[in-house]
Amino acid sequence: MAVEGLNHYNLRASRELLVRLRDWYRDVVGLEEGDRPPLNHYGFWLYGGGSPILHLSESRAGESNPAPGSGTFDHVSFTCSDAPATRARLEALGVPYRAAEVPTTRQRQLFLRDPAGNGVELNFPTG
Repeated sequence: MAVEGLNHYNLRASRELLVRLRDWYRDVVGLEEGDRPPLNHYGFWLYGGGSPILHLSESRAGESNPAPGSGTFDHVSFTCSDAPATRARLEALGVPYRAAEVPTTRQRQLFLRDPAGNGVELNFPTG
């Protein structure tokens, strides 16, 4: 077996938080809500570049949601374009972020947190 890339990642939460996460990843990050198979639990699939890369799934009865920061997950990173427009959108929405540049990889990075406290990194090529 050879890993060829990231297929998707999944966030599991209450229905109320899922709706907030869907809206945040759509409005702040720029993912698009798209088709989702008729699964036996409530949720959303969010797309980037035509692929369903974020699955949002409702916690089932009896399941506990992981507390933010309780595991080893630090952040997810998206390859993006148009850093100036993204920064303007974040500022207009009042979303706090931290910016960094990695000169050896020629990347500009924006670091932020989603409504559940998960780390999100937006990467922009600089040259």
